[in-house]
Amino acid sequence: MRFCENLEEKTSGVWLQMGELVAEKHVQYILSVEKRKDDLVSVVMEHLRMNGTYWGLTTLDLLGKLDTVDVDEVVSWVMECQHESGGFGGNIGHDPHILYTLSAVQILALFGKLNVLDVDKVTNYIAGLQNEDGSFSGDMWGEVDTRFSYISLCCLSILRCLNKINVEKAVSYIVSCKNLYGGFGSTPGGESHLGQIFCCVGALALTGLLHHIDKDLLGWWLCERQVKSGGLNGRPEKLPDVCYSWWVLSSLIMIDRVHWINKEKLVQFIIDCQDTENGGISDRPDDAVDVYHTYFGLAGLSLLQYPGLKAIDPAYALPVDVVNRIFFGK
Repeated sequence: MRFCENLEEKTSGVWLQMGELVAEKHVQYILSVEKRKDDLVSVVMEHLRMNGTYWGLTTLDLLGKLDTVDVDEVVSWVMECQHESGGFGGNIGHDPHILYTLSAVQILALFGKLNVLDVDKVTNYIAGLQNEDGSFSGDMWGEVDTRFSYISLCCLSILRCLNKINVEKAVSYIVSCKNLYGGFGSTPGGESHLGQIFCCVGALALTGLLHHIDKDLLGWWLCERQVKSGGLNGRPEKLPDVCYSWWVLSSLIMIDRVHWINKEKLVQFIIDCQDTENGGISDRPDDAVDVYHTYFGLAGLSLLQYPGLKAIDPAYALPVDVVNRIFFGK
């Protein structure tokens, strides 16, 4: 199921009065990150390069610049990260994990290269991570988290193999993680947090079972995450962070409550987090930029229909045209 809500109409002029998105500099920033192989940031990020590649490539696609990378080189590297189990590691030679497996599938989807996968091998790996109670482990070591439920459902949905798992049990487990004020935790009784809420709402959206959510109650809690600066936080009494522009907005769109926040102030907050000289977006104004926040900042602006950005699907976290190609061949 796709979700692509038509938000309130905004003209380019209104958005641009809040400050300009330095799109070309963001493109150059993303391309420059890939070339830095030996600096400290690259070494620290080596274990989750697959995630970083997904963030960077999706950013380029939202900016209409995916054609600036070598498709064959990226696809070849992704496939070198696949383990004999069917899952993918964060880099070549690294152990497989469901987190990196979704990013690998999403990268291949961006390029229209899902055909290079042995779908049975990948989906059998994912199905093998489902536990008796319906939850999912992230890898062979058994950590359970609702993030892994969403990731598994998203992967299997993209590959059209939801029948490989017990969807009813998967949904039942997610619902068991719901809290009294409408949010969701990582496990039953766990504290509500925006990352977990997105994962649970997204999972229920992908399975067409959003009726399990009290939309007004959850919508109220999500809207309470907007602070005076216009930014959003992940939990009460925390600082705002650009990445929550995605986690909150996508959740609000999926439950049809996005009109409850001040979109103009949020746009201004994201724009203020740009490095206008060198490109990239940070968590908060004047902090150091990184690929993670650059992607989620631009994804948030896409959900807000900022001009010049492709539309992104709030459930699949992929551009809408990519999702249409997967499911409708368009």
